[in-house]
Amino acid sequence: MTLKSTLLATLTTLSLASGAWAADVIVVDDAYARSSGKSAKAGAAFMMIENHSDTDDRLIGVTSDAAGRVELHTHKIDENGVAKMVHVEEGFAIPAGDTRMLKRGGDHVMFMGLKAPFEQGAMVPVTLIFEQAGEVEIEVPVDLERKDAGGHSN
Repeated sequence: MTLKSTLLATLTTLSLASGAWAADVIVVDDAYARSSGKSAKAGAAFMMIENHSDTDDRLIGVTSDAAGRVELHTHKIDENGVAKMVHVEEGFAIPAGDTRMLKRGGDHVMFMGLKAPFEQGAMVPVTLIFEQAGEVEIEVPVDLERKDAGGHSN
């Protein structure tokens, strides 16, 4: 084996190992996505993110081919008492051994410029990007009928 092929094999092994490590450290549960209808240009995803490590982490980004732009959002109440969605550039802290809820009416993943409608039962590929754990790829089921369930609020 040449030095080049040995280095390539080593880098591939390390890449796979770090992805497996992230999957063991960060666990995503009860994920679902929704939009307001077939003609909607935006949608959102909600989930529970568990940090099983001894190190605090932070969800700092998200990507998906399902939309032109994907961001981390939350709701803030303005001075008139009106709730508005805002982009959270710094991301969401997920302390060691803790769970962060992304739920309706609170923190969530926002899809803007949907490339195709979110249809009941479809799967949306999403990559969550963490400061410590790196990238975690998940498939989020579309559930347009879901009410209050799994710890998520309306």
